[in-house]
Amino acid sequence: MLEEVFRDEWGRVLASLVGFLGDFDKAEDAVQEAFAIAAERWPASGVPPNPGAWLTTTARNRAIDRIRRERTLAGKIHLLPEPEAVMDEFDDTVIKDERLELIFTCCHPALPLDGQVALTLRALGYSGRVDLAAEAIRLGRVLATLMPDEPEAHGLLALMMIHHARRRARFSGEDLVLLEDQDRSLWDHAQIAAGRAVLDRAVALGGRGAYVIQAVIASLQTAERIDWPQVAEMYRRLAELTGSAVVELNRAVAVAQAGDPAAALRAVEALDLDGYLYYHSTRGELLRRLGRGDEAKVAYSRALELATTPPERRFLTRRLEQT
Repeated sequence: MLEEVFRDEWGRVLASLVGFLGDFDKAEDAVQEAFAIAAERWPASGVPPNPGAWLTTTARNRAIDRIRRERTLAGKIHLLPEPEAVMDEFDDTVIKDERLELIFTCCHPALPLDGQVALTLRALGYSGRVDLAAEAIRLGRVLATLMPDEPEAHGLLALMMIHHARRRARFSGEDLVLLEDQDRSLWDHAQIAAGRAVLDRAVALGGRGAYVIQAVIASLQTAERIDWPQVAEMYRRLAELTGSAVVELNRAVAVAQAGDPAAALRAVEALDLDGYLYYHSTRGELLRRLGRGDEAKVAYSRALELATTPPERRFLTRRLEQT
């Protein structure tokens, strides 16, 4: 139970303490102490009704106690507000969710990219067990709440929700499973429906941006019968917005799925993506469909050279054996 609370509440409690103290290290120390106290007390006393509020109050108390003990800050202690003494009666409505503000701070453009990544993962309590996709969706909900009339905020949230709903079907054991081969009973259909509702809000706001279009594509790909011409059209619009060769590659895949692999291959071969794994795997698949087996093997072999993960390598090896 404590591990689940850690996963769900660490980022929120830490963000609240950073905002309260203005010091990342002191905030992190206080939150760690609060979780240590919870690990000692909760097995005997039970989990409080509002674990996040309990942890926030405990962490604030610990931070104040520590500051009081530091003589260099003794002159400033009168500036700190006194927290409520009764933890279980803490009103959660007074704890504003400052996680998004903290993430924006961690990703400030003045910081180098590797520093942004390190700070962001630190702010999430990343330990290899945290569901980063679920955390991203939570932050997306905060963003959509803060920007209720911004269609791209709703589009981003819808995109993440719909993609995350298919997570259990993307792998069979350790092996990749393509969309057309996925077991749809493993999809989270309630989350897909919720994501589509968020997407409807984005479209109603007049959304035509990149996130909204990507969410539309994701939604189309969860239909019982996928309208591939429409998917291809959405990728065309997205390519116009982004100028991305990778988007053009995805459009070519949709064209092939719509029944024209020859046109798709022509589009692929016009792209400059030689160092991109999925360029070669896509080209290999199109050549295979067109009966050009020897050329397909060359393309799959090049993709295999670029593959870095075991699932990708196994998938491409199987494709080579089947061609």
